[in-house]
Amino acid sequence: MEFWFDPVCPWTWLTSRWMLEVAALRPVRVSWNVMSLSVLNENRLDELPERIRVLMGEAWAPVRVLTAARLQHGPEVLEPLYTALGTRYHLRQQPKDRATLEAALRDVGLPVGLADEGDGDRYDDELRASHHRGITLVGQDVGSPIIAVPGPDEAGDPVAFFGPVVSPAPRGAVAARLWDGVLAAATTPGFYEIKRTRAGSPDFG
Repeated sequence: MEFWFDPVCPWTWLTSRWMLEVAALRPVRVSWNVMSLSVLNENRLDELPERIRVLMGEAWAPVRVLTAARLQHGPEVLEPLYTALGTRYHLRQQPKDRATLEAALRDVGLPVGLADEGDGDRYDDELRASHHRGITLVGQDVGSPIIAVPGPDEAGDPVAFFGPVVSPAPRGAVAARLWDGVLAAATTPGFYEIKRTRAGSPDFG
């Protein structure tokens, strides 16, 4: 399956930790892909609250650095670097600045100089292409994360969906059972959406 993520999203972080648990319990191989909430919202910034506009500004550098790391060092670095960034952003509540990017790069043994890419647009075409591929599969009325799984038909076209949004991240048998249900729903022809209002903040405990 494929997993698209923006590292600044706390809900995506929880889903990604659940996905890693699933990969340990089910015969699932996860392919990690970068998407960008900044790209998704760039044409509607005036409609967003001030704190979200600030976050969208901060969100450019991490996805640019992740994209540069993938292109320079291979796709296998995405998950470790995302884990390092997410640990610092969401668990340690560190700022979304260059110092945190450099620390995360050191955590996974990548060159600290990759943080330079956060200040430029050299890899924005590749970033937008990765983002576009995920959004094209699932549609515009979504956010991060996006998950795509093989479809039920013989053509093998993937089925993609936003989420699941879950807090805290399920573990053990509960994580596996949720995956089985999500997979069953996603591969049911004509299935589109299940949703309810979120009742609290992300629980990283």
